[in-house]
Amino acid sequence: MKQINVTKKFYDESNYFAEVKVYTDLLTSRFQQYRIINVKKIYSPNPKERVLDLGCALGTFCFALAQQCKEIIGVDYSQKAITIANKLLANSPFRNIKFICSDAQAIEELPADSFDVIISADLFEHLYPNTFEKVLDECKRLLKQGGKLVIWTPHQRHIIEILKNRNIILKKDISHVHYKSMDYLLTNLQKRNFTILKAYYVESHLPIWANLERLLMPVLPIMRRRIAILAKRE
Repeated sequence: MKQINVTKKFYDESNYFAEVKVYTDLLTSRFQQYRIINVKKIYSPNPKERVLDLGCALGTFCFALAQQCKEIIGVDYSQKAITIANKLLANSPFRNIKFICSDAQAIEELPADSFDVIISADLFEHLYPNTFEKVLDECKRLLKQGGKLVIWTPHQRHIIEILKNRNIILKKDISHVHYKSMDYLLTNLQKRNFTILKAYYVESHLPIWANLERLLMPVLPIMRRRIAILAKRE
């Protein structure tokens, strides 16, 4: 199969982002609850912290965390996503959320050393390697000294990803242009003098199956559904 070059046009003109009526629709499904709970286990912001959600899409984590942090800004490459997110925000009770359409490689609207926490949940698999490295550099620029970077991304060697990438039972997600392994992520973080505070694998959101994954993931890579990392900027 010919590789498709996934660009901003793909996210703005395809059906990748669907309309949502109210922000709570982003938070209530089993899958979204799984994402929110596990990202908060990596690090849960406090009321004094400014948070940046990179690759915010329609704003799931912005809406999920707004009540517990000082301010949260969502950034996404797709104008379509940001337009939908702003519509949801207008009909929500939150006044400490802001959405920006920008390339995460260089967010000119945001000054250096201005965030306590950056969340990258299900973003890095959408980035080509060169772009990923520039985004990591931008994370370092934007974080305050001692600031935290939260990473949540699929593990390519999990059985579901193996099947999806071969179009077996499940359909391949063409927007996942480059999966990052645990070693790849840790190496790139350490090259930028981040200190690794947490690094572990997480089971899937599927009932019963998740129990088996939790039992076997220490020895079987195909049972490691997600990569979870917390890194600190020195």
